[in-house]
Amino acid sequence: MRRDGTHRSLHIRQTGTIRGNARIRGAGVLLCSLLLLLLSACNTITPSETKVDKKGEISFKADLPKKAQEFATPDRVKMLDTKEEFEYRLGPGDMLSIQVWRRPELSQDGIIISPDGLLPVPRVGNIQVLGKSVSEVQALVTAKLEFFYIMPEVTIRVQEFHNNKAFVLGRVSKPGVINFPGKGTLLEALALAGGIPDQSKNSSLTRCSIIRGNDIIIWIDLEDLLRNGNMALNAPVRNNDVIYIPESSDDLVYVLGEVPSPGAIEIKSGMTVLKAVMLAGGMNKNADPEQVFIIRQQSLKGDVIQVDMRSLLEKGDFSQNFSLMPNDIIYVGPSGITRLNYTIEKILPAMQILNLGLGQSSFIYGTPTK
Repeated sequence: MRRDGTHRSLHIRQTGTIRGNARIRGAGVLLCSLLLLLLSACNTITPSETKVDKKGEISFKADLPKKAQEFATPDRVKMLDTKEEFEYRLGPGDMLSIQVWRRPELSQDGIIISPDGLLPVPRVGNIQVLGKSVSEVQALVTAKLEFFYIMPEVTIRVQEFHNNKAFVLGRVSKPGVINFPGKGTLLEALALAGGIPDQSKNSSLTRCSIIRGNDIIIWIDLEDLLRNGNMALNAPVRNNDVIYIPESSDDLVYVLGEVPSPGAIEIKSGMTVLKAVMLAGGMNKNADPEQVFIIRQQSLKGDVIQVDMRSLLEKGDFSQNFSLMPNDIIYVGPSGITRLNYTIEKILPAMQILNLGLGQSSFIYGTPTK
């Protein structure tokens, strides 16, 4: 009996030791699982800040940076103006008046130049006037009439101008073809097209392009021209120029990360990183105000700058409130506690399953679960 009791006691102790070792091994497995999940939870987007060299070629300023590849300088605009004196050239659609002194049978109003540049003249017939000035056509008609009359006095006047035109497209009240009698300018073209609609305080007014021929295109900074009155940017407009003003909805910035309403935001006047984050609903409780980044594509490789929103809001450091440009990306990163909470959320279901398994095994071995 003693031997049986001794063997039974030894068996119980061994069984308890095995169960204890199993629980230790289970705790070790659980700890490893926790560490793995913690590491995986930390694997979130974390932009790396662009390294600035000693030359300072990459710079972010609180003021909107001028981009030479987009906006033309006043000197570049001045080069569009030809040095020669302007003289109107006739073309299809122009309406002329021909008056011959003391020759009413030769005088006529409302003569329209045909699409192929021909002008019908009484007694003379059709003459080619495409690309000629009024004085040149007047001398040509006078020479033709001298075969029939002695020293005819011919006066030619343009009643309607249709050849000195430009095409205004995009964000204007009346897009289409405009005509002007003299040297046209960008402001005159915009006024003839009805101006730019919906110019509220918050609307974005950024740029327009002037396309001339097959090889000339320049971008004009409308903000500087219209709101700042920089008349050096009032570019000359020539015949057949195309003026295009992009829609304000074409200029967007993108807010991602820990904000209530991530997505694309239309650029408003004076758009800054603080304004963009506020339009996205502000930073939520999971955001890290020191981990806000602006990603800007100025070349094939973009630039990243870190914004300390905590310093901006708590200390009023507005040097951190950078102005935004179209297609900028603002990323609001999560805080460290947010990643830990995310880890716990992922771990809890696994812990519940593990606890359920331990409870069942304890019941099988006869030890009730507390």
